Amino acid sequence: MAGSQTHDTHTRSEALFERAKQLIPGGVNSPVRAFRSVGGTPFFTQRAEGARLTTADGAELIDFVCTWGPAIHGHNDPDIREAVAQALEAGTSFGTPNPYEVEMAELIVDIVPSVEKVRMCNSGTEATMSAIRLARGYTKRDKIIKFAGCYHGHVDSLLVKAGSGALTLGNPDSAGIPAAFAAETIVLDYNDAEAVRDIFQKHGHEIAAIIVEPYPANCGLILPDPGYLELLRELCTANGSVLIFDEVMTGFRLALGGVQERVGITPDLTAMGKIIGGGLPVGAFGGRAEIMDCLAPLGPVYQAGTLSGNPLAMAAGIAALKKLQQVNPYPAFEVMGARIRDALLDAARSKGIALQVPQVGSMFSLFFREQAVRNYGDATAGSTENYNKLFHYALDHGVYLAPSAYETAFLCSAHQGPDIDQAAEVLASGIQAL
Repeated sequence: MAGSQTHDTHTRSEALFERAKQLIPGGVNSPVRAFRSVGGTPFFTQRAEGARLTTADGAELIDFVCTWGPAIHGHNDPDIREAVAQALEAGTSFGTPNPYEVEMAELIVDIVPSVEKVRMCNSGTEATMSAIRLARGYTKRDKIIKFAGCYHGHVDSLLVKAGSGALTLGNPDSAGIPAAFAAETIVLDYNDAEAVRDIFQKHGHEIAAIIVEPYPANCGLILPDPGYLELLRELCTANGSVLIFDEVMTGFRLALGGVQERVGITPDLTAMGKIIGGGLPVGAFGGRAEIMDCLAPLGPVYQAGTLSGNPLAMAAGIAALKKLQQVNPYPAFEVMGARIRDALLDAARSKGIALQVPQVGSMFSLFFREQAVRNYGDATAGSTENYNKLFHYALDHGVYLAPSAYETAFLCSAHQGPDIDQAAEVLASGIQAL
């Protein structure tokens, strides 16, 4: 039964968390899982099926985190599970090329507009780190531009004004990173067209790349002003800089070909992850052949990984991508996303509560403020008190939102039907209870 237990009665989860804290820093293997932002003790998941998680204490939760994006078909999808089982029959890892890598590369090149060649790796962090190194090697320049609130993994030079877990913990700039590393990173406000024009006018000949989440989704969901992404493309082209789209979260989720397909802008390089692993660890980066051929063994930019192209991860990802091609869930995502968005906004209006719910397809977030959020400063300007209250109300009533006001929620195809209706009712009631 969903929602039968409150966040302070997860007795088995509490016991597991106490054990974990003795052995794992903070009791978790990724910081946002610790519930530090929203308060309380994190639950532990025993099983996941479709759109629902079953906790270690037996509670069922309608899940809007979806393993932070990969579970676009829902948890434990039978087609993905069968693909992994078949691959497992042949072994878990080879340390040599395998046929799955070639099929995955063919799929990505066919689907993603910007990609002519692709290299697999093991995480989104590896993908962005490698894309930055490749851009620097290709251009023979050092400086990069990133945007405040855009999180590109825990790469030393990119943990400057980062979003996601760094923002949740109130620590956007990580300890342990030499100042010299960050000194080559220029941080601008997202959607500030004048600032990016100005920096290119002053330093265009030094800038190797812009790296950007085209729709920033690690400090809530932020949408670009009209013409902004086009400006980034124009400036990179004019100055010989590499435009990198970090589509680890948005790739294959907001359209089959990601944001770049939705907006018709082709970056030079794209970082990918999440969905192409079907729930297993994975990352990839790809782009123009001329740039990608600078990678070893063809070129001087070194990048490697023992488990890159792991056959189990490739099999799972191939199944996930083929299912997206066959089923085309994107129109249904638009409908489901609008259903959640409208339920939240209607409830907020009736209660006189200021609320913004940016939503695109299967992604949405909540900002308790009057004005639209255009950048990192806007996202962090408001109080998180209402979000934290809504989070616990939803959790107590069987709906799991991200345990941070600065994260984005995800839908999966398994949400269709009663789950989406039930969740909309719970979230609307939660707003009414504020």
